[in-house]
Amino acid sequence: MTVSYFLGVDVGTGSVRAGLFDAAGALCGTGRHPIRMWREAGDIAEQSSEDIWQAVCRSVRGACATAGVDGGAIAGIGFDATCSLVVVGPGGAPLAVGDGPAERNVIVWMDHRATAEARAINATGHPVLDYVGGAISPEMQTPKLLWLKQHRPASFAGAWQFFDLADYLGWRATGSLARSTCTVTCKWTYLAHEQRWDESYFRTIGLGVLADEHFARIGTEIVEPGTSLGGLGAAAAAELGLAPGTPVGAGLIDAHAGGIGTVGSGGGLGSIASRLAYVMGTSACTMASTDRPAFVPGVWGPYYSAMVPGLWLNEGGQSAAGAAIDRLVRCHPAFGEAAALAKAGGVDTVAWLAAEAGAQSETPSAAARLAGRLHVVPDFLGNRSPLADPAARAVIAGLDMDESLPSLLGLYIAGICALGYGLRQIVEAQQPQGVVTQAIVISGGAGQSDLVRQLLADATSLPVAIPATDEPVLLGSAMLGAVAGGVHATLGAAMTAMSHIAHTVRPAAGFGRLHEGRYRSFLRLQQAAAELGRNDEDLT
Repeated sequence: MTVSYFLGVDVGTGSVRAGLFDAAGALCGTGRHPIRMWREAGDIAEQSSEDIWQAVCRSVRGACATAGVDGGAIAGIGFDATCSLVVVGPGGAPLAVGDGPAERNVIVWMDHRATAEARAINATGHPVLDYVGGAISPEMQTPKLLWLKQHRPASFAGAWQFFDLADYLGWRATGSLARSTCTVTCKWTYLAHEQRWDESYFRTIGLGVLADEHFARIGTEIVEPGTSLGGLGAAAAAELGLAPGTPVGAGLIDAHAGGIGTVGSGGGLGSIASRLAYVMGTSACTMASTDRPAFVPGVWGPYYSAMVPGLWLNEGGQSAAGAAIDRLVRCHPAFGEAAALAKAGGVDTVAWLAAEAGAQSETPSAAARLAGRLHVVPDFLGNRSPLADPAARAVIAGLDMDESLPSLLGLYIAGICALGYGLRQIVEAQQPQGVVTQAIVISGGAGQSDLVRQLLADATSLPVAIPATDEPVLLGSAMLGAVAGGVHATLGAAMTAMSHIAHTVRPAAGFGRLHEGRYRSFLRLQQAAAELGRNDEDLT
């Protein structure tokens, strides 16, 4: 009997990972390679599409080698990536997006250079904005395109194609210019439920030239995730170490791949529509699927067929999650001491803090008491949802003169609880519009700790389900390859067959009052920070 293998490739913020899976969703091998990012003042973050592609090739070869599987045995491949903007000239030659050389042709998702452009777009009140939670984010592509047009007109005019990163990888692999409904609907304002771009929107915001061109540079063929883009071209196949003609599925944004890789499993947690995917990495994304469109202020969407074909998606999340915890603990005077102890133990500092907090508590839930009077609002990079405020900033309340390790542990726990309260805030914002969450299915590197999972369950009062695979984002991408390769007829069928729940963490009894009080404090601090921000604006 011939075994079918599928490759999932995930391009994250700092590295590319590849995972090889069988048709039942079992992970057979992985590969990983770092990618470079250039950071500059003014929230500038840039990458190189060529650097990313070479990292993809090394990661794929590594996954096949680890699994001991010949590249010719791969029956399908899928890509997911951050929602970063790739700008290429004729033939795919890179075009500079800032002051650097041409190789720096990617505006990273987290780049906020287009904050003013996003504000101007939102001031138009265009009806298209109803499908992004009422306010567009500088993380999305039309504000970035407008910034390019205004500040780098030569690159804008000379561009042959503007790609979302996942679509760029599909083109690089196959030569297909088809875009995924996931990328263009979630980040480019494509109206998938009407199968059209809204010309009036682009003309209103100052990007009418794209409408004049009939959207040839941002996508005229839009397909659902997993749709075959064709087979690997000869050059791409040689670079990847795979067979020419290997089917490639239309891609996904990385967080959405995590959703696909998790919410399809059963585990007695209700239907797909009642499970919230929570992808907890550098940032955090929430994915809620519904049968009908739900308009939730401050939560992106509703997007049709953007994750699960045929269902509507509401996407929320936090602009900084793992990154917020890193930033938070580095502020403390005892961080250096903790980092040295972590290094001696062969783990990273945040993992050491989680283990140490657990060791000092009777139960994972009891670790919440270590926060004491420390309270955190972790909006270091703005509030993605439900406030949709890129200008929001973090708050730390309750600091004293204590510079000890126990004080650092308390700050760390306060930060983890705060991420849970932000998650609860999103769940509560969605509920009045009919998006009812019965369980959270977690994935992502920042959510690997048992302590973190328990605190999230306690902070939200919801069960947190743990996928059986250690790599649900890679699994979601591999499912795209399984559909493109014809082994699973639909993405829904692939989700059912390939994703499984290992176990579920339930909210612990006896801690509801503690978290309820801390949640109310979280909301008051968040409101106070917003008022201070408005006051500062009035003074400038």
